Amino acid sequence: MIGLFERFARPLLRAMDPEDAHGLALRALKLAPRPRAVPDDDRLAVRAFGLTFPNPLGLAAGFDKHGEVPDALLRVGFGFTEVGTVTPRPQSGNPRPRLFRLNADEAVINRFGFNSEGEAAVLARLAARAARGGIVGVNVGANKTTDDRGADYVRLIEAFAPVASYFTVNISSPNTPGLRDLQQSAALDDLLARVVAARDRVSLRAGDTPVLLKIAPDLTLSELDDVVAVARRRTVDGMIIGNTTVARPRTLREAKAAREAGGLSGKPLFGLATRMLAETFVRAEGQFPLVGVGGIDSGTAALAKVRAGANLLQVYSALVFRGLGLVGEIKEALIAALDRHEAHTLADLVGADAADITAQAWPG
Repeated sequence: MIGLFERFARPLLRAMDPEDAHGLALRALKLAPRPRAVPDDDRLAVRAFGLTFPNPLGLAAGFDKHGEVPDALLRVGFGFTEVGTVTPRPQSGNPRPRLFRLNADEAVINRFGFNSEGEAAVLARLAARAARGGIVGVNVGANKTTDDRGADYVRLIEAFAPVASYFTVNISSPNTPGLRDLQQSAALDDLLARVVAARDRVSLRAGDTPVLLKIAPDLTLSELDDVVAVARRRTVDGMIIGNTTVARPRTLREAKAAREAGGLSGKPLFGLATRMLAETFVRAEGQFPLVGVGGIDSGTAALAKVRAGANLLQVYSALVFRGLGLVGEIKEALIAALDRHEAHTLADLVGADAADITAQAWPG
């Protein structure tokens, strides 16, 4: 049913205002019949952060901001999904328009600014569906006007621990003023110390809930050195590489839209995000798993992320241009790669190209 809706509705959605189209897609997922999910090939299963993922492909945060459709997304074939970004108090985010398609580039620019219905609304939804299982992460952020951003992250971890499969600490959105400053070494060390203490504290009543750190692809290598060192020292459970970029590649063809402020995602982000993934992989030295996100628009791109160092993958922007059929395409390509390399699991391929990637010229 969802596939049929996509086939006929995608031209209409592409003609609509992007944010209105996003809202319509959410409503379609809510109303569509709920078929049983097709089991994945056992070779696609991934063990990471103490969790067993049926397949490595997840939906990145930003689509289901308020926790409205996690079960529908799991049924269409994702191995996991990530809700949010959630903030403690409701906030409207930046004024519209704040979402822009770059059709010729298969890219998106957004400047939502953590629009969130807030902790209470999202927590109620996730608590109501918790017994259904599936891996549903919660991406957490700080309110724009908060005086103590660290306290916001701690509050959300304490609140959502009973219903979250994992947490993503989002300090890399470019659309909340000053947020990316939390990636600086001293600020990050303080934040992660508080976050990890909260993780450990709530585990006594809610069990272990992994904490992942999501970083920007715009860090310098010196900054990345510091970030990975702090993440290792503070024993985070994993990292997501990466968020949207404030850079504008010279190759962009949609010149007018490219001038919009905000974070760029989609196909043009692939080279930079994959390079940063490989750089993170060699610095992490296997201490924790990595999630690769940014520009995955095909099975080939997904496999390249794995070989650059990703244990898990996330997509979002490519669905705007390729539809949900991309989910099956990626999984089929990964199975074909396992057959081709006579590998038992994807873990056999993770990071195979990382050293070579880090030796290449910096992506332009």
